[in-house]
Amino acid sequence: MLGTLHAVFLSTQTLDQTISMANEVREFHHPFKPYEIQQQLMNAVYDCISEGKVGIFESPTGTGKSLSLICSTLSWLRDEQQKAFGDDVGLEGEDDEPVWIAEQARKQRTEALVQRRLDLELRLARIREKELRQKRQYEKCEPSAKRPKVKHDSQPEGVEDEHQFILDDYESDDERRERPSTVRDGDGSLSAATVQLMQKLGEPLASAKEDPEAEFPDSIKIFFCSRTHSQLTQFVNELRRVKFPQTLWLEDEKAFAPAEAQQEYVVKHVPLGSRKNLCINSKVVSAGSTATINERCLDLQQPSTPREKKCSFLPTEESKALVNAFRDHTLAKIQDIEDLGRLGKQLGICPYYSARTVIKPSEVVVIPSTIVTLPYPLLLQKSAREALGISLKGHVVVIDEAHNLTDAITNIHSIAVTQDHLQHSRNQLRLYLQKFKNKLKGKNRVYVTQVVRVIDSIAEFLDKMALEHKGNEALINVSDLMSGKGVDQINLYKLIRYLADSKLARKVESYVEYAGSHQPSSLEASTNTTPTLTHVQSFLESLMNPSVEGRFFFERGESSIVALKYVLLDPTFHFKDVVEEARAVVLAGGTMSPVRIWSCTGRPVKQYPLTHRQMEDYVRHLFAYAKPADLTTWSCGHIIPNENLFVKAITKAVDGMEFDFSFAKRDSISLIHALGNCLVQLAKTVPDGLVAFFPSYAYLEQVSAQWQKVVVGKDNIWTCLERQKAVFKESKGSSGIEDTLTQYSRAIDEHRGGLLLSVVGGKMSEGINFSDKLGRGVAVVGLPFPNLQSAQWKAKLEYIEQSTVARGGTSAEGKANGREFYENACMRAVNQSIGRAIRHRNDFASILLLDRRYSTPRIEGKFPGWIKQGLGERDATAGFPEIVRGLKEFFQSKT
Repeated sequence: MLGTLHAVFLSTQTLDQTISMANEVREFHHPFKPYEIQQQLMNAVYDCISEGKVGIFESPTGTGKSLSLICSTLSWLRDEQQKAFGDDVGLEGEDDEPVWIAEQARKQRTEALVQRRLDLELRLARIREKELRQKRQYEKCEPSAKRPKVKHDSQPEGVEDEHQFILDDYESDDERRERPSTVRDGDGSLSAATVQLMQKLGEPLASAKEDPEAEFPDSIKIFFCSRTHSQLTQFVNELRRVKFPQTLWLEDEKAFAPAEAQQEYVVKHVPLGSRKNLCINSKVVSAGSTATINERCLDLQQPSTPREKKCSFLPTEESKALVNAFRDHTLAKIQDIEDLGRLGKQLGICPYYSARTVIKPSEVVVIPSTIVTLPYPLLLQKSAREALGISLKGHVVVIDEAHNLTDAITNIHSIAVTQDHLQHSRNQLRLYLQKFKNKLKGKNRVYVTQVVRVIDSIAEFLDKMALEHKGNEALINVSDLMSGKGVDQINLYKLIRYLADSKLARKVESYVEYAGSHQPSSLEASTNTTPTLTHVQSFLESLMNPSVEGRFFFERGESSIVALKYVLLDPTFHFKDVVEEARAVVLAGGTMSPVRIWSCTGRPVKQYPLTHRQMEDYVRHLFAYAKPADLTTWSCGHIIPNENLFVKAITKAVDGMEFDFSFAKRDSISLIHALGNCLVQLAKTVPDGLVAFFPSYAYLEQVSAQWQKVVVGKDNIWTCLERQKAVFKESKGSSGIEDTLTQYSRAIDEHRGGLLLSVVGGKMSEGINFSDKLGRGVAVVGLPFPNLQSAQWKAKLEYIEQSTVARGGTSAEGKANGREFYENACMRAVNQSIGRAIRHRNDFASILLLDRRYSTPRIEGKFPGWIKQGLGERDATAGFPEIVRGLKEFFQSKT
């Protein structure tokens, strides 16, 4: 894609002028009258896709970003669909053909294309009418086609054939041979039986050697990706609000189109998810963990699994009618991931596998242009896309909440293995060998022995590190992991290929689970039946990653749990294939700042001035290979008027003590007390809800403990806070979050007010809306800089310096880039927390930044434009009393 891009950077002023011209001619069918910045965003996204660019868009939370993305992308999609229809109809014939023959051929093509589209629309319209009539009875109605009844567990318990756990003969060491049809993905792997199943359904797995000319034509799709299923559900709810008129591509089409097909246009939407989200087999989904669900599902598809034990919901040739019904019901109206699960139960067909047929073109049914929603792991992993049969070639990719993108790619491709993982895997292999050692032949015996030796070597190294290394982490060399038990003589490439081809991990884990339920006496007390060998296998695969991409670390965590961790340092390569395949890529978020455009040498691009330093990390660390002309950026202010926002950097406490919460100074008892007295005054001044974000859970606990200490002769700080508002504190675990929010909201509704002590980067700082009374004030204590002395951050900064030099920059520029990356990681988290407060046009709130460093130009320059606008001119003489006075006046003006 990048080779065909022709884009230029525009200053915000020039971009606005261009957008204003486009505003006059485009209709986006926004469900409400769009604000000016929404209209600008829709035009900017439309232009980005039309010109095939990579676009980075920042629109603050509460500005209607999701609706703007939906309206702009679908409007472009419909326009492109109509254009493609015209191109298909107007195909040129032979040069020597008479005009009347060419015209007749054109007419036949037109009628065929229109009829195929109308046939689908008619089916979908009838389904909608049926569901409308049935309404609440729909859940109880008989499915349109009954699946054959299959009795589960028809054999007496304990008589399953143990032969299914024996490894198939493995004799070939030819490294040039084709890999077996096993595809690793984020959910596990596809067995040969599953591949055969998908081929029966007319949806073969994508292959690098397939001839693209042999594939059926695929209509353009919008792949919309976000971090979690809950965020995707919110997106689907917004999608339901958008109403487009039915498209009639020919003047006479309406004359022969049935009335049902002339109804309001219904967006064709397909949600994709993992087995954990979509599995309807109670015996599989009861396994609990994602890994176990994946393995159990794949086990039920093995050829060696008895027929009566296989999953009865899996699509087969006999259940094709059910798969087609699932497809039509999915397209008939906008569904979310939970709806697909219910639909699968109603029809008696697996929604996980059936959903794939909705996005795959076939000779029988041409699926219309579609918007596909899916979570990060299913889009960002190439192996996951291949397993799902997803091709991005020629399609549009939209990634929402893109401030998480770099971290998401890093986390998806990073992995940690603990001593417990290694020990459990070793015990499971020992149990497996006790049962089947005499039945292993040839290469199987050799390779299984090698797996045991490699695991023992890594475990021995981890034990040694735990004893000799007193710190909590350290950078390690891969060669040190492979130095014991003679494993340095093992061909790791062949061993990992064997693990993938033989499915050893799945055989071992399946047998251990079987033995645990049928032969518990055969298990040693130390044997854990939780699947771990697959996880260890994934860690071993990371040993083959290019050394330049990532590093390995020793870590000592809570309860002295020790682990080895592979951390991806360079996400560029793993996102590059998405960019190169897709027609256009849109990254959108509410807090994409701090940002700046950089050239491929690592130097800032000066010839394209922007109003703020934008999209710096994304451009330099995701698109380092791209030319400036390949990218475009866009950012806007907030929809609220300036008078609805009060922003101040509080640099000094009530008593005049300087607020400096840097790591070296923040443990000061006097500073902690000064902070408490400051919050008491702010809680007294800010009405309703006040949310205070701390740099870490550890510091929040330290400060809270100090505030609650008994003070002779007077109330402690905690009591003073509680006198002003009901006080709540975020806990580190995910449990209790809903209860805390409920109690906080109730206290505000009861006019007691609420003070919520939270953590930057915690559960409360993302995805939680503190609108209106829930967030009249947001206070940020200090700056949440990562630990610069940690082994991982040292490695990251070293890598940034080295990569800058490799691209033609200097060592000094590399160090400067590392510093920018470090500061941006901090400020992006701060900006995300700040964005929790303002959620709609009529909302108003105060943002209070408690640290002297917030008043420095370098830090201030990393805020989004709407925050910097609120800061305005700094008053160096303004102390805490003046700020409190201004805060009172701000809220008095709102009453």
